Amino acid sequence: MSQTLPMLGRSRRNRQGPAWRSLVRETTLSPSDLILPLFVCAGEGQRQPVEAMPGVVRASIDEVCAQAAVAWDLGIPAVALFPVIPDALKDPLASEASNPDGLLPDCVRALRRQLPDLVVITDVAMDPYSSDGHDGVVVDGCIDNDATLPILARMAVMQASAGAQMVAPSDMMDGRVGHIRRALDEAGYHQVGIISYCAKYASAFYGPFRQALDSQPRSGDKKTYQMDPANVREASRELAQDVAEGADVVMVKPGLPYLDVIARLRAETDLPVAAYHVSGEYAMLHAAASKGWLDYESCLLESLLCLRRAGADMIFTYGACDAARLLKSARR
Repeated sequence: MSQTLPMLGRSRRNRQGPAWRSLVRETTLSPSDLILPLFVCAGEGQRQPVEAMPGVVRASIDEVCAQAAVAWDLGIPAVALFPVIPDALKDPLASEASNPDGLLPDCVRALRRQLPDLVVITDVAMDPYSSDGHDGVVVDGCIDNDATLPILARMAVMQASAGAQMVAPSDMMDGRVGHIRRALDEAGYHQVGIISYCAKYASAFYGPFRQALDSQPRSGDKKTYQMDPANVREASRELAQDVAEGADVVMVKPGLPYLDVIARLRAETDLPVAAYHVSGEYAMLHAAASKGWLDYESCLLESLLCLRRAGADMIFTYGACDAARLLKSARR
């Protein structure tokens, strides 16, 4: 018979039973914390599966609206749109990105008509529209930072005019938040917010996303403008600059491999912090689950909860609808 030890404090007393554990839980996860990224393509009735991302499709505007309606009914308050642009419309200056009658603004308008309370977030970056596949203008094999800024500003203003409530520059050009803020304000879109991809790393976890959009660089890589995965102090400098330039939300991308960066930004700013649970993170869960090596549902929820625990106020995730269904089911 084991001897009872004279312990006054026992942490295990606060782990007894689901009801009590819920009362002492430090971090929560809700559908209202989630943002669903959606890939929009041309046509009608289109749902083209993304092979590396089970359950994710490139969808025409009508199908994107249907997906968004499902998300909204599950309690997910926002979607983020990423356009699939045909090669014939791509050029070195991403001209199609500023077309007011293009695929993305048409999708924004359709969503605002059908789901007026849904928050629509649009991506501000050249790579889906660029024949070079880069986030900036390529000049003599190098990215011209300052030549890119007016293009991004025009893109953001066009998206705002279509009805986007938040624009999200993901390009990592220096000075782009301030340039976009001034352009939005001068055009009268003072109420349109900016979600800055503040600490976006040159990560190996983006592969499935680039396949979905066919946005791989045609030459070179993105290491001259996306951050080195070895650096964290640099994220603090990026944060200070984006806050000074008028960002409304700051984002860390990817998510789980950069929990320390999320926690650092959370400690250094009062602005909302977003995390992007990226395509590679999502694909890995499905791949391992397909082998029977882990349970997709429990690992998805744990992954998202960890992002919240690190300090993320909101999470972009392709598993948003899956997570929302699981959370709603658990609360019945």
